[in-house]
Amino acid sequence: MLFDIFRNFIHYGFHFLMPIAFGYLFWRKNWKLAALIMIATMAIDLDHLLADPIFDPERCGIGFHPLHSFWAAVVYVVLLFMPSWKLKAIAVGCLFHLFTDSVDCYMGSLKKEMNSPITLSLVTEQCPLGMPNIKKPQ
Repeated sequence: MLFDIFRNFIHYGFHFLMPIAFGYLFWRKNWKLAALIMIATMAIDLDHLLADPIFDPERCGIGFHPLHSFWAAVVYVVLLFMPSWKLKAIAVGCLFHLFTDSVDCYMGSLKKEMNSPITLSLVTEQCPLGMPNIKKPQ
């Protein structure tokens, strides 16, 4: 439960708070517009509508959805080299979106690992100090 709260705080904090920090850091003169542009890059999540089911909390979107693919990331990197600061803000927003979703995928894999029967079977009994005795899998 606490892990899920932390995971969601990280995920949505990165999606909605970090663009504000990036806007201020990279485009101080236009930081509010830059932040809004980067937050608007959440629109790449529209590619979830192509999936069945549309939302699956157990699915890692990186590499699964078209706008979350390697080739989409290549396009986002190319946008970094365009002369317009607005296109660069779109690129930073999309790339950071992919980074954020990657972190979420990693945290999801940690949760699965923490709940797996193999991990739980490693802790077999309590030692006198309350620390678990770990036995090696056979």
